[in-house]
Amino acid sequence: MILLCSTIIPGCIDKEQEQTPESLLVYCGAGMRKPMDDIGALFKEEYGISVSYNYAGSNTLLSQMELTQKGDVYMPGATYYFDLARKKGLTDYEQLITYHVPVIAVPRGNPAGVTSLDDLAEPEVRVILGDPKAAAIGKVGNKILEKNGIYGSVEKNIIARSATVNELIIYISMKQADASIIWEDLVANSEKIEIVEIPVEQNIIKTVPIGTLTSSEKKDTAKKFVDFVASSEGKAIFEKHGFTAYPCEKYGDEQ
Repeated sequence: MILLCSTIIPGCIDKEQEQTPESLLVYCGAGMRKPMDDIGALFKEEYGISVSYNYAGSNTLLSQMELTQKGDVYMPGATYYFDLARKKGLTDYEQLITYHVPVIAVPRGNPAGVTSLDDLAEPEVRVILGDPKAAAIGKVGNKILEKNGIYGSVEKNIIARSATVNELIIYISMKQADASIIWEDLVANSEKIEIVEIPVEQNIIKTVPIGTLTSSEKKDTAKKFVDFVASSEGKAIFEKHGFTAYPCEKYGDEQ
């Protein structure tokens, strides 16, 4: 009977051997790669659930989610994109995690002598910015320049637009441009890049959200991951990588 059961009757196959480990697909802005990689590893360690990330520009991810109708969690670089996703019926449950603080990034040594936003409009200063159609930092960078009335003057110095903030870092690190507007946390401890802070009154601080997708077939697990990222344990990992955790009195409820 044992032989018959093991060779003929499908119902006798160990169901645990048939099951594959549960996993989540997370769409995440490229600027959060380092802390989210750490959080994914810790989540798997604690819950036995692996996390697969799709890193790209926030708007690029939004288009992918809308097209495929697949995935479990979305974490863009600003609430603007999460609001768009919600209006499209793509997201539901949400938590706020950290802040994205724009700064001016220059190559180590600051060869162009950039000390303020106004300097980005100076003759022969090579500026590279994010693509506003693809990355959160691109849209924010444009708005910062517009807010300070210098977009037109800076535009003539823009030598390229990049789809992700990580590409901007490479340009500046290799001294292929004199300045860029990127997120502070990405270059806080860089050996090849210096930071020029943008005064709060001139800046546009962004809050980073995370939430579950309506397309998820693992609602409970997706929510568990979102709550894990929003926990004190998750936010501590962001702080380790140079982020400021939400909420913070200095930045308040900036969106």
